[in-house]
Amino acid sequence: MSIKVKIVSPEKVLFAHDADMLVMPGSEGDIAAMPDHAPLMLTLRGGVADVYEGGVVTHRFFVAGGFADIAPTHCTILADRATPVAELSVDAAEERLAGLEKSYEDADKMNVPALDILMNKIQSARAEIDAAQSAIPAMSL
Repeated sequence: MSIKVKIVSPEKVLFAHDADMLVMPGSEGDIAAMPDHAPLMLTLRGGVADVYEGGVVTHRFFVAGGFADIAPTHCTILADRATPVAELSVDAAEERLAGLEKSYEDADKMNVPALDILMNKIQSARAEIDAAQSAIPAMSL
């Protein structure tokens, strides 16, 4: 038995395929969507969503936050931004992180909601760097 997995970014449907399981970065911890899962809506933090088929990860996507709709037969991720892990750039993510850290330094420290948004984006950029580094093949010395 499988579930229909769909990963959607603002630009396009990035992935639509049947899978055995999808493990995604929920805002309160990783969560797995599998067949017959109870209906659930959740927010996502920046991190990697892994698609499983036959007990192995077949596709990996970095999602920079968003929402997920889990149902017994399907799971749809509506991502703020989504990219296949293999296409991530460490340099681009580090540049994004530097800009966000500068914005945090310059931000009004009394504006807590704005600081929370910046911290979530900083966490997402750090997770993107980790994901991009995990996609780089190990070099032999």
